[in-house]
Amino acid sequence: MNISFKTVMIVLLGCFLFSVGVNTFIIPAHLGEGGVTGLSLVLLYAFGWSPAWTTLAMNLVLLAVGYKFLSKRSMVLTVIAIMALAVFLKLTESWQLHLHEVLVSTVFGGFIVGIGIGLIVIVGGTTAGTTILARIAHKYLDVSTSYALLFFDLIVVAISLTVIPVEKALLTALGLYIGTKAMDFMIEGLNPKKAITIISQNPEPIAKMLDEDIGRGVTLLNGKGYYTKRETDVLYCVINKTQLTRAKRMIRKIDADAFVVVHDVRDVLGNGFIPED
Repeated sequence: MNISFKTVMIVLLGCFLFSVGVNTFIIPAHLGEGGVTGLSLVLLYAFGWSPAWTTLAMNLVLLAVGYKFLSKRSMVLTVIAIMALAVFLKLTESWQLHLHEVLVSTVFGGFIVGIGIGLIVIVGGTTAGTTILARIAHKYLDVSTSYALLFFDLIVVAISLTVIPVEKALLTALGLYIGTKAMDFMIEGLNPKKAITIISQNPEPIAKMLDEDIGRGVTLLNGKGYYTKRETDVLYCVINKTQLTRAKRMIRKIDADAFVVVHDVRDVLGNGFIPED
């Protein structure tokens, strides 16, 4: 298990942004939220209980139930996130921004919360609660973490109808969707990747270029032309999106007749890419 100082700082930043989104925009507008935080807001509106403590208590209970579904690394990061979230929710409790337009609070609240969760998830942590359920769904059902989280969060929004009007609940659902897209951007947008398939009569120098100059591993596949019946090598490589233009330019220099197909890639596990449990 290797957790760097940078990773911990990213988790803390994510928790801070999450807390700001909740206390600065969501609570002043009397909106709901998803997951454990959403349940804590129900308790806040109903009984006046501080979300910092109710969130901490519920997260610890859910962590005790679902810890076996997390790796040791993710477990440690989740514990850090739970504690930091409670602290930041308390510290930013008075950072309330009362806006006349509830829609503005919805958009900015959802966006900031989504960015915060995305930062935590991208380094392998969770904020416990429904995020653990979302990670389980992603691991065993191959469902997008962000959309699984949205599903569970909408259930909490339905519960929130006991303390907020339907209009606010609908705005909450909109905020959750915005948060989901922001989270997607953090998880996918900061780790853009493409797969390229290359068919060339001169594969060796292309493979060497991708390995040494681009810094990505290459898989050599055996292929055969249907019409010509000629054996040929097919190169397969996954690279970062930022490397794609350079790679295509260098391939053209080596073999102008090379056939290159670029594929969108959603998830990549392995050396050089973001790890997941």
